[in-house]
Amino acid sequence: MIQNKEKIRSLFPYLQSAGCGGRQLIYFDNAATTQKPRSVIDAATRWLADSNANVHRAVYGLAAAATEHYEAGREAVRELINAQAREEIVITSGTTASINLLANVYGQRYIRPGDEILLSEGEHHSNIVPWQMLCERTGAHLRYFSVKEDGQWDMEEAERILSEGKVRMVSAAHISNVLGIVNPVAELTVLAHRYGAVIHIDGAQGIVHAGIDVQEIPCDFYSFSGHKLYALTGTGVLYGRRDLLETLPPWMGGGEMVDTVTYSSTTYAPIPLRFEAGTPNFIAAATLRPAVDFVTSIDIAQVRKNEEEMTAWLMHEMNSIDGLRIYGAGGHKAPLVSFTVEGAHHSDIAVLLDKMGVAVRSGQMCSEPLLNKFGQTGVVRVSLAAYNTMQECEVFISSLRRVLEMLR
Repeated sequence: MIQNKEKIRSLFPYLQSAGCGGRQLIYFDNAATTQKPRSVIDAATRWLADSNANVHRAVYGLAAAATEHYEAGREAVRELINAQAREEIVITSGTTASINLLANVYGQRYIRPGDEILLSEGEHHSNIVPWQMLCERTGAHLRYFSVKEDGQWDMEEAERILSEGKVRMVSAAHISNVLGIVNPVAELTVLAHRYGAVIHIDGAQGIVHAGIDVQEIPCDFYSFSGHKLYALTGTGVLYGRRDLLETLPPWMGGGEMVDTVTYSSTTYAPIPLRFEAGTPNFIAAATLRPAVDFVTSIDIAQVRKNEEEMTAWLMHEMNSIDGLRIYGAGGHKAPLVSFTVEGAHHSDIAVLLDKMGVAVRSGQMCSEPLLNKFGQTGVVRVSLAAYNTMQECEVFISSLRRVLEMLR
């Protein structure tokens, strides 16, 4: 197990380089995407050079090697989340694609007029819009349970809505990409099943900072993006319980997802290929294996301890700044802090921090309804990863204070 922070940082080429345009930035936008370890970059380069062939369809050696790498990525995910079978792991292009796939295939099979779909108020657009579109098509109704002022879920309201017996699907984030709170998804899973609903957990942030064992938290579906877990972009996963996936129809038609095709009819491939139409992003998907290998090579307990210390220190320092408001101050925090400062626009803060060598995110965070609830048009977000350090946090706070002196 790798424990030393400098050893972890040494595995990431960006952190050893001069950076873009000769400017090495402190990278605090990890909730959007992480930097990539050399093992991932080298594997992708190597496979493009010596294993570049379409997967599953040919018998020659090059195609067999490509298929082996692609399926190794699927197996790595199965191991990581402790799914029972490879067939429960559907490879997609990201969390957004996973949720759209689920909304379409589950909705086609099970959602009827008058049914309800339950979300929290704290969801990302990717976990709102697909369900809105499904409701428009089917006549189902979308409902929300509240997020409290401190960012925590109102679980009593969630149970009250579920107890009415109309909810067929619950979909909620493991960790909010704005609030950074590790939500009680195990409790919500129990409630959903108690009242006859299935549950999907959006794990885009959760897979990185909390992890999931789908045997211990027996959700029905779980989705995440590979690029937030140190793999390449254009990769994602939809986990689904095998008995449920086998009842679902395909969404997209084409190559790979078929069994037999005639001019008049088609039969479909077994899961998971039924949901993987067309040529997949097979090089990027194959990097799920080295990405997971990196995650399992580091002392994750020590990483999370370091993240908790940095997050607590950041929040303490931010709370000492006049006019600064943190969103999601309650509950168990992931290393993700969103804030506004009275008298300073969020975009101006981010632009000036960039000039000082610190990269942060600003804007709506693709969570406009949640920000509207808090009366904001945008926030500044700081999000950390395994390679970030307390020294970087100190530079950020010092830079933030200088920025605010300039803006106010």
